[in-house]
Amino acid sequence: MKDENKSCFNGWCPNLKSQYLLSRKSYKKAQVIVKIQKEGNFPHEVSYRVPLRNLTFKNYEPFGSRELILNEIMDALGDDKIKMIGVWGMGGVGKTTLVKQVAERAKQGKLFTTEVYIDVSWTRDLEKPQRGISNIQKKIAEMLGLKFTGEDESTRAIELMHGLKKQNILLILDDIWKVIDLEQVGIPCKDDRMACKVVLTSRQHGMLSKDMGTCKDFHVNHLCDEEAWKLFQRTASDFEQEHELRPIATEVFKKCEGLPVAIVTIATALKGEGVAVWRNALQELRMSTPTNIEGVTENVYSCLEWSYKHLKSAEAKSLFLLIGSLGNGDIPLDDLLKYGMGLDLFSKIDSLEHARDRIVSLVRILKSSSLLLDALEDDKYYDRAPSLLFVEEGNGFVKMHDVVRDVAKLIASKHLHQFEVDGVVRSQEWEKSGAEPRNCTGVALNREIVQAYF
Repeated sequence: MKDENKSCFNGWCPNLKSQYLLSRKSYKKAQVIVKIQKEGNFPHEVSYRVPLRNLTFKNYEPFGSRELILNEIMDALGDDKIKMIGVWGMGGVGKTTLVKQVAERAKQGKLFTTEVYIDVSWTRDLEKPQRGISNIQKKIAEMLGLKFTGEDESTRAIELMHGLKKQNILLILDDIWKVIDLEQVGIPCKDDRMACKVVLTSRQHGMLSKDMGTCKDFHVNHLCDEEAWKLFQRTASDFEQEHELRPIATEVFKKCEGLPVAIVTIATALKGEGVAVWRNALQELRMSTPTNIEGVTENVYSCLEWSYKHLKSAEAKSLFLLIGSLGNGDIPLDDLLKYGMGLDLFSKIDSLEHARDRIVSLVRILKSSSLLLDALEDDKYYDRAPSLLFVEEGNGFVKMHDVVRDVAKLIASKHLHQFEVDGVVRSQEWEKSGAEPRNCTGVALNREIVQAYF
């Protein structure tokens, strides 16, 4: 236009050619603007807020056994073919601590844009229907810097799915008890284009591998004796200064059998206490009645009792309580077959083979729920040969963790009024306990008691 002002007669005689070229140039620019506007019509946001980077987990004990599993999980996270990973094990074994270490290691290595940790333990609630889908969506959105425009869960799921496909994220859902529909949440786990990885933890192996469809699972077991003792020493700290206290503390430690939650809870409760308190605690642990050890009932026993409550099979529950009453050590599957049939624990059994298959199925349910362990493979450990009926099931023996056994005894005594007579309890003590035969649904006698009385 400035050039037009220089036309003839101070603009009274315009330059037609110049005006034509100028309008042609304007028209072309206008078409480019229209094209840009059309291409810029995004259905969602064109950018996201900066993700929050406040996920920090550094306070943990670097045990060698956990380091090995940690490295294997990190290798799996680096595999493009593996989108969803499972971590399983019994309650209190350290699954949460491990996945927090995974998040911290991933953060230090800058493997992901951000790491999102969500506790979904609300899924264990048996009384109320599944809830919390919107809470999971909200938590993920907060960590990713997303802002939802939709009000309902389905619309938010679409928005979340759109955002997850464009970002490299590590998503951890900890303590799953019921199946969570990840597609309903907005997590596209089955989409090969998804850049994020998902880590799930549960006590139930089948929940992860079958129901949730994890690509690879990692089992977290209890600590070995050396690692467990280091944890116990560090937590209780000052017990080694007392000569008289050392052997008692050693026996208390053995009752924990490498379970981190039991070690930390019991060692913390007894820290700084005298010999009498430690001795009383040992006696209560032996009797499976730790009423005066702070935190054991709430943090340890109640924690493991949830696994029992979530068994869907009534027969599996009955077998669990039966195994808990059979004493310490490894249990022959032959005995479970005989006692189970004798006590009529199984319904609609028409043959020995059918009963054998039922035992195998129930044992596998208990193992998958982290309530039962495989026995040692060393045959010389046993005083009898492996069963021919259960030759396909390893060496024909199973094992129950000492703390889990205590929980089984406690459940049986509270709900079924069962009473166990071991080598420590005498008939007079039995009478004092009020466990009269007419009030009991079952009385378990070990071999020593049976031989003494009969």
